[in-house]
Amino acid sequence: MEKYYENPAILHVGTMDNRAYYIPFASRKAALEGNGDQSERRLLLSGTWQFRYYSSVLDVPETFWLQDGLCQDVIPVPSVWQNYGYDRHQYTNVNYPFPYDPPYVPLENPCGVYRRNFCLDKQESMRYYLNYEGVDSCFYVWINGSFVGYSQVSHSTSEFDITDFVKQGENVIVTAVLKWCDGSYLEDQDKLRMSGIFRDVYILVRPSHHIRDFFLHTDLDAEYRNAVIRADLSYFDTPVPVRATLLDPMGCVIGETAVEGDTVSFSVEGAMLWNAENPVQYTLLLESEGETIAQKVGVRKLEIRHQNCICLNGQPIKFRGVNRHDSDPVTGYTISREQALKDLALMKQHNINAIRTSHYPNAPWFPQLCSEYGFYMIAESDQESHGSVSLIGGDFEDNYCALARDPRFMSAILDRVQRNVMRDKNCAAVLIWSLGNESGYGENMENAGRWVKSYDPDRLVHYEGYHPQAKDHVNDCSMLDVYSRMYPACADLEKELRDGMDKPYILCEYIHAMGNGPGDAEDYQRLIDQYDGFAGGFVWEWCDHSVYMGKTEDGKRKYFYGGDFGEFPHDGNFCMDGLVFPDRTPHNGLKEYKNVIRPIRARLLEDGWIEFENKLDFTRLEEYAQIAYTVTRDGVPVSEGIFDGVEAAPHGKAKVLFDPKVSGGGTWYLNLTYRAAKAWPFCGAGHELGFDQLLLADEPVAVEALKGSAAMAVAETKRQIIVATPTFRYIFDKVAGQFSALVFQNQALISKPVEFNIWRAPTDNDRTVRQEWERAGYDRATVRVYETEARVEDGLAVIECHLSLAPLVLQKILDIRMRCVIDGEGRVEMSMHCQKEMAMPYLPRFGVRLFLPKGMDTAKYLGYGPLESYVDKHRASYWGCFTTTAAQNHVDYIKPQENGSHWGCASVEVWDGSGAGFKAVSSKPISFSISPYTQEELTQKAHNFELEEDENTVLCLDYGVSGIGSNSCGPRLMEQYQLNEETFAFTLRLIPRDL
Repeated sequence: MEKYYENPAILHVGTMDNRAYYIPFASRKAALEGNGDQSERRLLLSGTWQFRYYSSVLDVPETFWLQDGLCQDVIPVPSVWQNYGYDRHQYTNVNYPFPYDPPYVPLENPCGVYRRNFCLDKQESMRYYLNYEGVDSCFYVWINGSFVGYSQVSHSTSEFDITDFVKQGENVIVTAVLKWCDGSYLEDQDKLRMSGIFRDVYILVRPSHHIRDFFLHTDLDAEYRNAVIRADLSYFDTPVPVRATLLDPMGCVIGETAVEGDTVSFSVEGAMLWNAENPVQYTLLLESEGETIAQKVGVRKLEIRHQNCICLNGQPIKFRGVNRHDSDPVTGYTISREQALKDLALMKQHNINAIRTSHYPNAPWFPQLCSEYGFYMIAESDQESHGSVSLIGGDFEDNYCALARDPRFMSAILDRVQRNVMRDKNCAAVLIWSLGNESGYGENMENAGRWVKSYDPDRLVHYEGYHPQAKDHVNDCSMLDVYSRMYPACADLEKELRDGMDKPYILCEYIHAMGNGPGDAEDYQRLIDQYDGFAGGFVWEWCDHSVYMGKTEDGKRKYFYGGDFGEFPHDGNFCMDGLVFPDRTPHNGLKEYKNVIRPIRARLLEDGWIEFENKLDFTRLEEYAQIAYTVTRDGVPVSEGIFDGVEAAPHGKAKVLFDPKVSGGGTWYLNLTYRAAKAWPFCGAGHELGFDQLLLADEPVAVEALKGSAAMAVAETKRQIIVATPTFRYIFDKVAGQFSALVFQNQALISKPVEFNIWRAPTDNDRTVRQEWERAGYDRATVRVYETEARVEDGLAVIECHLSLAPLVLQKILDIRMRCVIDGEGRVEMSMHCQKEMAMPYLPRFGVRLFLPKGMDTAKYLGYGPLESYVDKHRASYWGCFTTTAAQNHVDYIKPQENGSHWGCASVEVWDGSGAGFKAVSSKPISFSISPYTQEELTQKAHNFELEEDENTVLCLDYGVSGIGSNSCGPRLMEQYQLNEETFAFTLRLIPRDL
């Protein structure tokens, strides 16, 4: 094999020029009735291939393509060979998995040799094109012993004319795939690294002369009413007679003509326009002798208008988007239409309308699905060279931009961008072309950007990383149409927006959705809604990336991530950063995002009016949604109904007068549920689109006064204070500063001493602040009691205690003065006045942790549920009355972490099967969680299948829990969500259940 794989001047050998993706058919009828998979012009070579793996290309025998018995294993095509026991998986985000020495790659470069036979009824009047839709990283092809060609760019289609290589009857195809090539320096994307033929392989059988390529354009008049649909055609070898037919979305012919020259156009009056909310498409048929091409056409016009707004068909739009990889825990890079449709269905069901194909072109039929089902796309080129930032020496910007400024890679970068644009140019879903991701900036990127703008001026061009400036070069950003950022803090973002931008603003990555997150989606959405030129954002990212490794003995799925394969370098579980689990079960974060981007929002006005705002860009509210309401008092429904006749244009508002008939005390809410008024793709009529909850009145019931008892007795030893009546016996530990036993009516309410609690099992979004917390000793805080006093006052037992929390080595974290009052009915009221050492970082939480008997695992709470909720992550939950168990409340993140807390609780009640238990209330709303696991267990274990339940039920009652944020990759948690008060007071009352 020639060393093309280390020569960036030779990217493709024997390949055809780039063209739009399409599959031709033999007849008009077949083109209209089938998709490309059913075309008789497509000979699918996917299936079982013979295979031989070599750990180094140096070990591959000479003339291996001629050796019949060489490949003695078998492997499915498409697939990745790591999933079949060859080589090993590796996850790395930034760092290259090989030494940085472009264009060279390691000599120990793994190689997979694929071989299969296929039969062909060769016709002299036809041409034969071999297509590989995706091969990582580069490959060589032989047919019947003759070298056909070479290609690279893993996520793009490579097409070879094999007419002169195939013969009648049986043929042999051999493909050698290398793990690395010079192109690998441009494919340093944040993903599991896999190898092989991972997309379909097929032969297209076409007439000797045929349409080679075509480029669709849709031009709208100034009123966005009448359209001209135009196709620019090019041919193989020589032009052929072509008949063009345009069908409307219902399949009726509205125009038919013979093509003259290389352009055909149709005028359409009153055109039906394409958008994500109504993805209506026409069909263009291009018929030549022996062949028909069917292409869907979405009529739309993209512009920047109205103070830097991205406008579609004259209407400003907002992206409610996600970043998406082709990824599956079982099949790896290999994704079927069924798998992709599952992703799209979940996205539609959760109000998502936009996708950034991070960071490469997804499967070639994927943009067609997006056009059909209604998604806006940022279509990204297969380009990322992030790993150069790890180089030692030179400044960050020079390292980051190394390949973007290296003349050896100018052709390669341009080639990747061209292949992306040329393949997907006829898909309505693609609104923005992206030059790639995290590759610095320089002449190579500028050159590619200029080409895109000249080739397709009707779309926008995006590239996030254009800000680094070379010392001897002034960046040209004129071809970039949007200002794009990743993970800015809300305060910084708002300042930029307030100062004004000369281009539309996009967050191509934001609210990092790793693990228990994201926690700040609502804060960003507020800015998206507030500023017209802020076009929205794309959550990082859609799915957790992992490798399925079977099940444990008790049936629990095992998912592996970085480091689990013994690889170096790796980035641990940083690939587990999606809105859905690997099997596409939604995270709570997806449900949070769904309601943050709900299509309707409501607010209370004065004098009983409710204002509804339609957040949709093209659809009237009454056509899209039905609004149901429920009035609740202390979480219990009082009345319900439907708001009929709520009409609002896109971006419009409507008001409804409503009298909820609030009377008496308690907390009253109006719950509004938005349901689909009719069926949409993937969503049936009645599907829940989101909800609002509006506070009507809040008059909490007064807390009952504590009652003394003549039978109250207090005894004291050096270590204990014993408070007892004939009904209960409580023991206070003078060393720990908390209760070590609570026995009520001969039932133990706790099984271990109560603890002050400031630690939580770090979330993935705590990965940075965790280091501060551990350095400050928050995970090993000890109690020091300075003084304790006990007495009986008016039949009440009173314990006063002065104590602190401090770790070994360091100063104290908190100084606490606590007063405990126990009344004659066994109620315990703990009042804690706390002063924090402000040199210490903000607290993960503050509260008490109770270990309950294992069977005391049922909880009823009045607060935000039923999903886990936090101060900055509760938009998927609502305030109400809920019941759960310790097992049900646990959220089984693949990497264990803090989970299952409930914010804003007025009360919490726990009990066992016999009814024994207690209720907890506070003067202010608290957070609580109940779990089978301790925070220490969740902190220590790397995978959920390794968790071991505690022998107790673990109950946390918290004054406060710091927010979730998105600091795994995004900004530091916002101050308003940090538990960092210098002084605060926490009163908690425990009320035993009367058996």
